Amino acid sequence: MRFGVFYELQLPKPWEEGDEHRLFQEALDQVVLADRLGFDYAWEVEHHFLDEYSHSSAPEVFLACAAGRTESIRLGHGIRQVIPRYNHPARTAESIATLDLVSNGRVDFGIGEGATRLELGGFGIPAKQKRAMSLEAAEQVANMMVMDPYPGFDGESFSMPCRNVLPKPLQKPHPPMWMACTNRDTIRVAARHGLGALAFSFVDPDEARSWTQSYYDIIRSEECVPLGHSVNANIAMVSNFSLHPDREEAIRRGQEGFEFFNYALRALVTQDTVPGRTELWQEFCEKRGNRTEELVAASRAPDFEPTGIGTPQDMRDHLEAFRESGVDQIIFMQQAGRNRHEHICESLQLFADQVMAPFSAECAAREAQKAEALAPFIDAALGRKKRMPLLEDSQIPVVRASVKRVEVNRDQARPEAPVAN
Repeated sequence: MRFGVFYELQLPKPWEEGDEHRLFQEALDQVVLADRLGFDYAWEVEHHFLDEYSHSSAPEVFLACAAGRTESIRLGHGIRQVIPRYNHPARTAESIATLDLVSNGRVDFGIGEGATRLELGGFGIPAKQKRAMSLEAAEQVANMMVMDPYPGFDGESFSMPCRNVLPKPLQKPHPPMWMACTNRDTIRVAARHGLGALAFSFVDPDEARSWTQSYYDIIRSEECVPLGHSVNANIAMVSNFSLHPDREEAIRRGQEGFEFFNYALRALVTQDTVPGRTELWQEFCEKRGNRTEELVAASRAPDFEPTGIGTPQDMRDHLEAFRESGVDQIIFMQQAGRNRHEHICESLQLFADQVMAPFSAECAAREAQKAEALAPFIDAALGRKKRMPLLEDSQIPVVRASVKRVEVNRDQARPEAPVAN
């Protein structure tokens, strides 16, 4: 299995001067540590206007900084908001390709659409059309990263003329593409489009097995018609994360933050919000009461179910169950609520020291076996893709100059008024 770390950049209130600066610097330090310890991925989300829940509105900047401070860890947009009213597709293609070049080809490109009225309404995006807008834009982003020149597009959610979108990414044909998924239906959507599935729901191993089966059944079927120019047949699932040799201490350190992550997301979707005046952390604490100590007491029972919060042995049991479910990557939600930086770093170190090795050791053989088994299905899927035709040189439209120059007597020389394109 592969392992990743995931960042929403959560910052519960009350806020003090310098808190955002500290939050970003600590997150970068954690990515640097994860890289040194051998983690495979660092995923960064894109959200807008979501007080307390996510202060990660410019992931391309965060990931570029991480690229300069790391060597091996892959840098994932988990996800980039691709609807044109968030980010014009050409700007997304340019940003992804640039990050791929400066990181020496370490980028993964997850696509998403947003779920809250704060985001959708803030950019004037109709909620009922967001899925179609997202998929339309993502397909054109892939085309822009591959085609020279990009022929132009006249679609439902955006239009643009023929242009050569530069730079082109280091990874060919383009970085692996993923899609944010929250349920089995979106898992199927990802598979139909040949996209990796970033499952941002916390499910048990039995449900994970069902999702994985559905995903790979479609990858192997005629339903799979790639949205991009390659197929990224992978499914990743998010897990809670807090490790300590003492299970009770692991719960005290990590459980509250994990629960806040879920609470805040639900609240921002289901409750009215006054921008800039949220009280999510206060509301969460009032409703939660003394749940941590209740969970600590429950963890002493002989039938305790292991999760990502506990001892290294608890984590091994947790991961083995997901490995048997066919999950390709586990992404750890460790920066959440008010989880402390030093505790996060200690958990990452303990995981690398006592848990990671046997799971990572099997990756190369497992992935090679999977690639061989899926190769004929992926080739068939790519054969079903309807590709945008390349333009012949004679078909590439001329972009007229902004100012026309005319040959006249020097004494009479006078530039004409600019001519609009």
